[in-house]
Amino acid sequence: MLIRAGFEIVLGVNVPTAMTAMLKVHPSRAGDLLEPDHVHVSGGVPHHEYIDSFGNVCTRLTLPPGDTVLSCDLLIHDSGIPDIQSPDARQHPVEELPDDILVYLLGSRYCETDRLSGLAWNLFGHVEPGWSRVQAIVDYAHRQMTYGYEYADPMRTAWQGNEQQVGVCRDFAHLAVALCRCMNIPARYCTGYLGDIGVPPAASAMDFHAWFDVYLGGAWHVFDARHNHPRIGRILMARGRDATDTALTTTFGPVWLNGFKVHTDEIPEQG
Repeated sequence: MLIRAGFEIVLGVNVPTAMTAMLKVHPSRAGDLLEPDHVHVSGGVPHHEYIDSFGNVCTRLTLPPGDTVLSCDLLIHDSGIPDIQSPDARQHPVEELPDDILVYLLGSRYCETDRLSGLAWNLFGHVEPGWSRVQAIVDYAHRQMTYGYEYADPMRTAWQGNEQQVGVCRDFAHLAVALCRCMNIPARYCTGYLGDIGVPPAASAMDFHAWFDVYLGGAWHVFDARHNHPRIGRILMARGRDATDTALTTTFGPVWLNGFKVHTDEIPEQG
């Protein structure tokens, strides 16, 4: 299947302001692109790209005073296969985990394993390790919070989401990631496109989405605490420990979001 995706983001500043952005398709999906996913910056503002320590493509620039438009329109091929389910994938003892996986067991800015460890073991200590335990965590996070754009709070952590019981997709992901790590299951936070493909259209405007991966059976597997069922057409953009590592934009000074549009649609393949 073919997916047309992209965005238009308008950022306003009063003084020159440095920023980074993670708005390109992740290198792991670069081979599926049928058109380049160039990030266009209005006004000919100079910018360059680099790869960060988590393997994400970052765009670096300095916003001039006034409004700057960042935009992209891409075409990508997707298998059309829903998120793969592997119920027999086993949980590794910590001592067996590869060295580079250990970082995804640690607490992070939005995933306070220290504050959630007792709750996690009380809730999931009796559940069979592996896929079943992860699914139990996803079920809990999915039930624990009520979703709504009006609940968006960039400061909300996993512990706060559990206490407040409201949030957006990033809060569902943070809670599930933190609980997995508490149970010694490596988990990493992911962001990208997820259109309403294979499901009824949502009433709200299209947005980017957050989900997470867990490391079981020697491989990473996709889980989504917000939707809690396999979906079609995920397009990964960035992944890391939490939203700090994967922020769509990071500005080093005051900035105003003056426009935000995202599109992700399946299109007919040419015969």
